[in-house]
Amino acid sequence: MELGQGLKCDCLLFDLDDTLYPLTTGIAPDIMNNIQDYMVHKLGVDDTISLELCILLYKQYGTTMAGLRAVGYQFDYDDYHSFVHGTLSYEKIKPDPVLRSILLSLPIRKLVFTNGDRAHASMALKRLGIEDCFEAVVCFETLNPTSPPPLPAEELQIFDIMKHLAHPEHGVELPKSPILCKPSRDAMMQALKVASINPQTTILFDDSFRNIEAAKQIGMHTVLVGTSERRKGADHALESLHNMKEALPELWEEAEKDEDVRNSSKVGIETSVIA
Repeated sequence: MELGQGLKCDCLLFDLDDTLYPLTTGIAPDIMNNIQDYMVHKLGVDDTISLELCILLYKQYGTTMAGLRAVGYQFDYDDYHSFVHGTLSYEKIKPDPVLRSILLSLPIRKLVFTNGDRAHASMALKRLGIEDCFEAVVCFETLNPTSPPPLPAEELQIFDIMKHLAHPEHGVELPKSPILCKPSRDAMMQALKVASINPQTTILFDDSFRNIEAAKQIGMHTVLVGTSERRKGADHALESLHNMKEALPELWEEAEKDEDVRNSSKVGIETSVIA
């Protein structure tokens, strides 16, 4: 299937949070609050700096979780995800029959690529009513299959990233995170590898401009979701995925030639999680 300028497309890759379901659900602030609670009650972070540190780590490392591991905090990945996502009010995510119809009308490979964990992705997709619209889900566990063993307490050292960024010392670099996640190039390349995706023939839909930039750098076609204002690095910008057909009509050309595709909603398939 070809898009404008001769681009061949055989795969659509979708972010989950604030992309497949909108920011207006209110899930994002709940996740932020839960992360702060985890930092304070599980990791001993001072409550007075938890919000600032949470945001700073997110900006530096792609997720607060990746940042916490980078600066030296030790925790079990499953415990973190259970705490952060386990108490979310998923009923805030409403079924989206319009999106379901759009996805089922596209005879192209469709996958989800999220920094979130398997259970969170499954719950959100089920709430939307689109869990059977995707070939697979590339999630946190896909790229980070196990938690590393914790260091002995006497070896535990926390890098003061707030102090470092406020007063950088010559020769001192930010520590790297052992967690692979977007927008890391390594994370994106690994995700494409395990899912057998060719970046040159793939379109990424994501609400994060950092992820869009990273995807563009490795050759993907990109669609920034959540705004109609296109930024440099994004090939398209959509206020909502409901506007896909208006923005990318080429994707439907083949579907319009094949009436059978219109009946695909009658066939249920099971979405696998790549682990």
